[in-house]
Amino acid sequence: MAYRVELTARAGRDLRRIYRDINAEDSGQAHVWFNGLEAVILSLDEHPGRGAVIPEDRDLRQLLYGEKPHIYRIIYAIDERGQIVRVLHIRHGARQSFVPVGAQ
Repeated sequence: MAYRVELTARAGRDLRRIYRDINAEDSGQAHVWFNGLEAVILSLDEHPGRGAVIPEDRDLRQLLYGEKPHIYRIIYAIDERGQIVRVLHIRHGARQSFVPVGAQ
């Protein structure tokens, strides 16, 4: 059974920011790269457990997209009961560790 992939408000903002930052509207190559990022996110509907557990929180997983030095982390949670994958955050891999909401 396929999972439903949902973006949190934060992840939606992340995608819009990335689109703007890479100038995907005016660059064909950047637009193709961005479409690949979206495709990877949507592919979580099948086999969401394939992502690695993140070191910051063992209840969350990540997929990596891109090539060094432009790797992005797609951080998500799996709701097995509801068959939902919630994408929490999309961030550049070079940034500091992810701090989950509610963590100190």
